Amino acid sequence: MKNTKQATDDEPIRIDKWLWAARFFKTRSIAKDMVQSGKVQYNGQKCKPSRTVEIGAKVVFPAGYDSKEVIIKELFGSRRGASIAQLMYEETEQSILQREKNTQARKLSAFHSPKPDTRPDKKQRRKIIQFKQQ
Repeated sequence: MKNTKQATDDEPIRIDKWLWAARFFKTRSIAKDMVQSGKVQYNGQKCKPSRTVEIGAKVVFPAGYDSKEVIIKELFGSRRGASIAQLMYEETEQSILQREKNTQARKLSAFHSPKPDTRPDKKQRRKIIQFKQQ
């Protein structure tokens, strides 16, 4: 039987373990590497993977092309289902707006730089190489 109880004050949760349990990173080692490399901020400061988290703290970390800013709502030391993991945090309104704005900018940028439907054939590749050498 799995241990599914909620963490208490006498059972501190590390930030790398919380990020993994909240399903932001696939493995604990990836979460640990992200924290160690300084890409995760806890209450506005870089931290170590062993940093204990508290309810109400703000965590900022990269997510794809953007970064997410979340407020910790619950502490669980074990990985749960995605629906339960979403209850562990709340993303800030500013973070959501910034990610949507960045998504729109990427879509507009992709519109202005279209990609060809197929790969260039041998003749077209020669022309590309010739053009680049000029």
